[in-house]
Amino acid sequence: MPTTHTIPTDRNETLAAVHHAPDSPAHDAWLVCCHGFVSDKSGSYEARCRRAVDEGYHAVRFDFRGCGASDGAFVDQTLSAKIADLRAVLAYFDAPAYVLFGSSFGAKTAFHTAVETDRRIEAVAGRAPLTDNRAFDGMRAVVDSEGRFVYETGHTVDERFFADFERYSFEDVTIGLDVPVALFHGAADESVALRDSLDATAAFDVDVSLHVYSDEGHRFSRSAETRFRRQLFDWLAVALSA
Repeated sequence: MPTTHTIPTDRNETLAAVHHAPDSPAHDAWLVCCHGFVSDKSGSYEARCRRAVDEGYHAVRFDFRGCGASDGAFVDQTLSAKIADLRAVLAYFDAPAYVLFGSSFGAKTAFHTAVETDRRIEAVAGRAPLTDNRAFDGMRAVVDSEGRFVYETGHTVDERFFADFERYSFEDVTIGLDVPVALFHGAADESVALRDSLDATAAFDVDVSLHVYSDEGHRFSRSAETRFRRQLFDWLAVALSA
C-alpha cells in the first residue's frame, strides 16, 4: 500500500512524496523518480513506481517545490533548489542504496545530484534527458528580452533561474559520475534533441546503455512506455549485479 509523506526542505517548506513498498523486497537499492520541468509525480510516475514494486524495489515519487502538492512557487525554483529537494528526499528515507531516475529536466537534476551527493547512488537513468544546456536557449532568449517566460499552464521562469542554471555544466557530470548510466530517448523528440544523448553517451567514462525509440517524441506513446519500463528494469538487473 503506498504511503504519503511530507518532507521538509532547506527553506522550511515541505515536499509531497509517495513511497511504494514491495511485499517482498528483492533489492537494497530504492528507485527514486524525478519528474520533468513543468510536471508532477502523478500519471506515468505512479505507473513506473508500481512496476518497480512488481520487480521487488522500493520506489519513491515526489513533487519538486512549486510543483504538484509541494510547497513553494514555481517561479522561485532553480536547478540548485531541485537538487536540494532531491537530497532532502534521499536523506528522509535514508535507504541503504539508491537508483535515480528522471525524465527530461528531472534527469538533469538526478545527474547533477549524483555527482554531488553521498555514495549510496548506484545507478542513474534518464528518459528524454536534458543534458546539454542549449536545450533551454529559446527560453533564455525570451527571458533576456522580456524578463520572464510563461508556459501556457502559467508556470513562469525569470532571470533567477538562468543565473543559477549557468553554474551547471554537464561536463562536470561526465567527468565526475562513476556509476552505470542508462539513457532512453525518442528519435523524434521535439524538445530535447536526440543528439544530446548521443553526445552524452560518447562523453561518459562509465558503462552507458542508450535506447533510441524510432518515431517517438518527448512524450512516449503507450507502447514505447511499455517497452521503456521493461528495458529499464532489465538494465537495472544487470547494472546492479555488476
